[in-house]
Amino acid sequence: MISTGYVYHLFRVKDSNSETPTLESVPIVNEFPEVFPEDLPRVPPEREIKFRINLLLDTQPILISPYRMAPAELKKLKEQLKDVLDKGIIRPSISLWGAPVLFVKKKDGSLRMCIDYH
Repeated sequence: MISTGYVYHLFRVKDSNSETPTLESVPIVNEFPEVFPEDLPRVPPEREIKFRINLLLDTQPILISPYRMAPAELKKLKEQLKDVLDKGIIRPSISLWGAPVLFVKKKDGSLRMCIDYH
């Protein structure tokens, strides 16, 4: 998985007919009112933000050996990756820049996939 790499994308669908939310309708503002100035007139408008990480020329990918997984974990990883691929949440990539994947056990005993971007 590390040698082939994966690119992950997160998208959000926005209703273009929706109105701009008021401050009172934003849950985080209601939960922590002391953090927000009282004279804040409105929620800032949504705008596209262009973001990129410029890499240095001739930079080689950092090689980290993959986390060892038990066969059952590897099977679960393949199932979860297939699920998010089928849903269109992620797409295959041939990038050399990848991140190791590991599992964290939930309280109910199921496994949650985590991607180690450190």
